[in-house]
Amino acid sequence: MRKTTSFTWATKTFLTFSFMLILMALASNVEADAGHGKSKDITTNITTGRAHPPQISYRLADGSVYLAKETQRRLAIRTQIPPLEHQATSIELAGRVIADPSATARIQTAYGGRIERAERDIPLVGQMVKQGETLAYLRFQAEPYVLASQQAQLTELQTQRRIAEERFNRLASLEGTVPRKDVEAARLEAQGLRAREMSVLQSLNTREPILAPIDGVIAKADLVQGQVVNPQQVLGEVINSSRMLIEVVSPKPLVGLGVASASTKESPPLQLKFIGSSPVMRDGLIPSLFSVMSISQHERSSLSIGQPMTVLIKTQQYLKGFVLPANAVVRSPSNEAIVWTKESAERFVSKPVIYTLLDAHRVLVTHGLDEESRVVIDGAPLISQIR
Repeated sequence: MRKTTSFTWATKTFLTFSFMLILMALASNVEADAGHGKSKDITTNITTGRAHPPQISYRLADGSVYLAKETQRRLAIRTQIPPLEHQATSIELAGRVIADPSATARIQTAYGGRIERAERDIPLVGQMVKQGETLAYLRFQAEPYVLASQQAQLTELQTQRRIAEERFNRLASLEGTVPRKDVEAARLEAQGLRAREMSVLQSLNTREPILAPIDGVIAKADLVQGQVVNPQQVLGEVINSSRMLIEVVSPKPLVGLGVASASTKESPPLQLKFIGSSPVMRDGLIPSLFSVMSISQHERSSLSIGQPMTVLIKTQQYLKGFVLPANAVVRSPSNEAIVWTKESAERFVSKPVIYTLLDAHRVLVTHGLDEESRVVIDGAPLISQIR
């Protein structure tokens, strides 16, 4: 009985221990399987989830460019099939701003002398002045010989005037016995000598006001208090900035081209009016003048005499071609004018073109395109940078 009990207890103990080992092993396998399953799920989720392949763009062997749709949207690439049109041609000429002679004046003096300050300060460059405004005074400075001669003449006139006045007083006291005509002659002689005396006296102590010749801005000032100036010396210049001219030079007279309109290429563009071309060549070129129309205060402040400008002149000659924005035409590595055309959904090809300017923002392509070409009108410089 004891043997049976002992055997039973040992068997139970062994079975219990074995069962516990089996449970521990199963638990470990379940945990391992659970962790492995979690990683598998993440991998599966990542793998099976929708992935966006990287968008690429590159230049192909034939010189064309592959550009994925997503990249085209990011670069804001826009295309258009331009219509075939007849447009007036334009030419681009270099020019410069000059002053209108009718709105420009020089400050000069007819005589030499010394500069004296007026009631106001001596004007400075950039200061606004009104016509007739006193800018300074010029006190006459005579040479010693001339000054001595004038003083001697003044003394002589003073002596003659006193004698004439005493004679007039004596004759006036004898009125009734002396003819009236003698009294009047003596009075007029005394008055004439007094006027001559005052004229000479004023010439010795007078000062000439230096006046602003026109309304405008002081463009040049060479006035200093106490400065000694010579006769006809230029002391300054006043310019009316609301009236400006633009001079351009061209190989041929613009009159023969027929100027329809003109404007400056700089921003903001200024509308110009053609005045005419000179009949005389200067350095092998013909100068022409344009006046600036309806200039605003902001535009007036941005112009300076001598400032270089680029003038776009629209002629009356018409050409047939495709109108494109100016930024649609770019330069190839060989400095050739090209445009990019869309040949397929993601392929762009460059085409060399010949074009002429229409205005500051448009060009007319006369050679290199056909009526079915879909041209890139926005983003062409970005496509040219793809390698």
